[in-house]
Amino acid sequence: MSRARSRPSYRRLPGPPRSVAAAALSAFALLGGCDTPETTGLSPADEAATRAVLGIPEFLEVPAIPEYNPPTKEKIELGRHLFYDKRLSGNQTQSCESCHFQNKAFADGEKTPTGSSGDVLVRNSPGLANAFYHSTLTWANNGLLQLEDQLPVPIRGDNPVELGVSDGLHDEVLARFDADPDYQRMFAEAFPESGSGATINKIVFALATFCRTLVSADSPYDRYVQGDKTALTDQQRRGLALFNGERFECFHCHSGTNLTVSYHDANTTAGTIKYPFFNNGLYNIDGEGSYPPYDQGLYDLTLDPDDRGLFRPQSLRNVALTAPYMHDGSIETLRDVVKHYAAGGRVIESGPYAGDGRKSPLKSGLVRGFMATEEEIDDVVAFLESLTDEAFVSNPAFANPFVDAPP
Repeated sequence: MSRARSRPSYRRLPGPPRSVAAAALSAFALLGGCDTPETTGLSPADEAATRAVLGIPEFLEVPAIPEYNPPTKEKIELGRHLFYDKRLSGNQTQSCESCHFQNKAFADGEKTPTGSSGDVLVRNSPGLANAFYHSTLTWANNGLLQLEDQLPVPIRGDNPVELGVSDGLHDEVLARFDADPDYQRMFAEAFPESGSGATINKIVFALATFCRTLVSADSPYDRYVQGDKTALTDQQRRGLALFNGERFECFHCHSGTNLTVSYHDANTTAGTIKYPFFNNGLYNIDGEGSYPPYDQGLYDLTLDPDDRGLFRPQSLRNVALTAPYMHDGSIETLRDVVKHYAAGGRVIESGPYAGDGRKSPLKSGLVRGFMATEEEIDDVVAFLESLTDEAFVSNPAFANPFVDAPP
């Protein structure tokens, strides 16, 4: 058996082992619309209140939310304003929205974004729909497990600079909000037990709460799963069958209610949460599995050579709106993505990153390649387009509060 077939396809934080096959089967059951567990970690009253404030429909599970940051409508209002406010960047040139546009499902349409000070980032901006269900945040970090862990990175990080709230600008940025009467009111209402004004923690907590309202659950596919068998076209239903089949094998990495195996909610039992990262054969520049040196995925944190090229499988919700694809935005269209997996990896003929990803010894055993006709590829792309939630990208509750219409 080759190394690629025998090597684990995902990395876990400490917890009891669970096979990829078992995980795929349980996630496949969710994709097929089977009932989810009825019990949650919340009391019925708390669950109802959480659903109401965040707008979580009954057929989705309640998110896992840290006890120290309970959601309130006041935090949502504050977080929405902060998300769109360029005063949150050190030089007042960018906001969170600068890399996350509502009409692109909160992605940005660029291969990789540029930070407020001109730093070009190496990773593609992911869409934010239902991001609160991911078991890990960002493309390749096994330590950022909640939105409250992740949000300080774009705000405070300096390598690369995104919003650029450095130590030297920290007090100045907070003073901008403390001097604004509207923000004085919003901070006081969102954190009524605090006597201070704006703080980075309050900003993070409010942004995290707003991001938990970015619920996408009204695509044609959602309506189909909920019983409307007319919601998908014949072609999209054929694509769904291929997506779930053992030849295309898409569901092994993209399944469940959020179309990814990187998932947890308030009902997920501790110790069973999966923290998956996969090498999908995108690069193999030295014949030993290496990715470009500026970004080798999980390896950059762990320094484990076997972690080269490991990235988190993204949610496919609204995927037709979030091009280009892959962690570096190097594949332009959904059709090219399907062809990449059909080929079992990518061949780069020349240049500094030349190599045959199909032959990477670190590639996941799930990326084996398969035969597919042009018509079958069309069908799968059509199914992926059925994951677009038009109500989500036009919902005024998510729009820029400083203008009259969504950006």
